[in-house]
Amino acid sequence: MRMALMTTPPGHDVLLYDGHCRICSGAAREFKRLLGGRGTELRSFRDDGVLESFPGVSPERCEKAMQLVQADGRVLEGAEAIVRALGRHPLGRLLYVYYVPGLRQLADALYGVIARYRFKIAGRNCSDAGCAVHFK
Repeated sequence: MRMALMTTPPGHDVLLYDGHCRICSGAAREFKRLLGGRGTELRSFRDDGVLESFPGVSPERCEKAMQLVQADGRVLEGAEAIVRALGRHPLGRLLYVYYVPGLRQLADALYGVIARYRFKIAGRNCSDAGCAVHFK
C-alpha cells in the first residue's frame, strides 16, 4: 500500500499539471470543460508560487505525474488523480472501474509510460532551456 502524501489543505481540489507539456495542457483544458465549476482548480505546477502553496508536493513528483491535492490536503497522483478529478462529472464515475484489481496496475503502468515520454510523444510547449531535460 502506498503511503498517503498530505499537504496544506486548500479547501477545494487542485489538479497540478505540467504547463510545458502539450498532452498535460490539453488534458487540463478538457478537464476544465468537463468539470466546469465543480470545485476543481487547475494549475500548472511550473507557474511561480504554485508549489509553495503545497509543501511536500515536489517538482520531481509533478514531473512524474499529475497531482490532485484534495480539499482535505490528501494528494493523489497519476491515473488515480485523473479518476478522482473526473469522478465529479456524472459520467466520470464510470472511471472508478480503475479500482478493479489488475486494471489499476495496467492503468498506472500505461500512465507512467506516457508521462515519462510525453515530450517525445507530443513535443514541448516552452521556450526555456529547462525543457531540454526531457529530451535526454
